[in-house]
Amino acid sequence: MLSTAPNAAASPARTQPILSVQDLAVSFDNGSGPRVQAVAGVSMTVHPNQTLAVVGESGCGKSVTAMSTMQLIPRPPGRFDRGKIMFEGRNILALSEREMLSIRGGKIAMIFQEPMTSLNPVYTIGDQIMEAILLHQNVGAEQAWSIAIQAMKDVGIPKAEERMKAYPHQFSGGMRQRVMIAMALACQPTLLLADEPTTALDVTIQAQILELLRELQRSRGMGIMLITHNLGVVAENADVVCVMYAGRVVEYARVFELFDNPLHPYTRGLFNSIPLLATRKHRLTTVEEVVKDARQFTLPPPGGAGVEIGAKHGSLIPWWPDPPTGVKPKLAQEGDEYALVQVAPTRWVGCFKTAEVAAHPSPAPDLDYRREDYQSGNA
Repeated sequence: MLSTAPNAAASPARTQPILSVQDLAVSFDNGSGPRVQAVAGVSMTVHPNQTLAVVGESGCGKSVTAMSTMQLIPRPPGRFDRGKIMFEGRNILALSEREMLSIRGGKIAMIFQEPMTSLNPVYTIGDQIMEAILLHQNVGAEQAWSIAIQAMKDVGIPKAEERMKAYPHQFSGGMRQRVMIAMALACQPTLLLADEPTTALDVTIQAQILELLRELQRSRGMGIMLITHNLGVVAENADVVCVMYAGRVVEYARVFELFDNPLHPYTRGLFNSIPLLATRKHRLTTVEEVVKDARQFTLPPPGGAGVEIGAKHGSLIPWWPDPPTGVKPKLAQEGDEYALVQVAPTRWVGCFKTAEVAAHPSPAPDLDYRREDYQSGNA
């Protein structure tokens, strides 16, 4: 676990978000059945030089949120039901495909999960990196060649000029992942979406790739959305953590606070399911065992400036689609049963939408925080 964070109010905002996802809902056609709601009202922000980790099990909506940011959701069968994704003052979801060409791969870049399926096997590595450069930068072929070589050097690929003429199958898994990073960063993006960038790599290569991303982020001031299910990667790399389940945000907090004191039962379940070296267990605790325990659905009284629910209406009940018997409270008369509630100045928890919660809506999550703030004592 991480060391205890200081109990201090949030620092004054220093920057405007690079990306602001506001109440995003995405669904997919299911043939003759009802539409599948992959994302159901997600809100999050990414600031310059900040890493937002989006955590959750497979199918919780992490990748769909990132793909929506690039307008890569196939429509049909996909559909943006509501919400906005604001980037540089424009709503990404309202842009035409022609307008997206100037953003996708240029100002917003993405590293996909599996590099071998993302690289074209019949084109050389150099051709594929140069394609992105020529599309998004006003340069000729000779200059694009030089930029591509420098991008490969930046990500630690030796003999970059020689390897520009190689094909993907001639690279190891770690080197192919470095090529994907080089392609993503060659155009100096403002925002990088990293979707499980180290899943297929061994632990040593994984550490190298993540350290490389941190170094490039520091040198360029880039915002990163890191999508992962690996809480160890989150602990070492994230500034802010967004925990998702069933297409919703169940907890949103600064990384040190989340690890020190997870508030939502699902977040506690994720932590309890991790084996610890110092603890001997016959079997691991599962997430299901935690969320089926009614005692886990009690939140401490919230507090802090601007937080009215705790002061006026007592405890909040964390939201869960199938809670234990007796946990689900009486809901508001209309609308969704879920609401993302600010329970402290720097923390949000998904709760059942009672009449009291509906009467005091919380602001959307927005944390202009970096782990260096904690280390320098400015948290």
